[in-house]
Amino acid sequence: QVQLVESGGGLVQAGGSLRLSCAVSGSIFSIKALGWYRQAPGNQRELVATINSGGSTNYADSVKGRFTISRDNAKNVVYLQMNSLKPEDTAVYYCKGDFYIHGLYWGQGTQVTVSS
Repeated sequence: QVQLVESGGGLVQAGGSLRLSCAVSGSIFSIKALGWYRQAPGNQRELVATINSGGSTNYADSVKGRFTISRDNAKNVVYLQMNSLKPEDTAVYYCKGDFYIHGLYWGQGTQVTVSS
């Protein structure tokens, strides 16, 4: 089975930084892509950033230049470095894994709250 466990959320003032981590266990050899998504109250879940097996990244326009996704293949962890945070970044952030064999898996989410 596959498990994704997020950590690193919390409360931060506008302009501050946070780093989210997502530890992947299970069928790590079949990872196609990993990504971060977020969902604010009353809104649909939206893509934040993705990184594929080749290391190519993709970002939502709203976070370009402020957020950076990266992965440590040795530790099977994907990170989301979030800088210059804004109140509108407040949401539950979810890690998603796309696996060649097992399909799609989601983590349980971690709350990020940015105060103005």
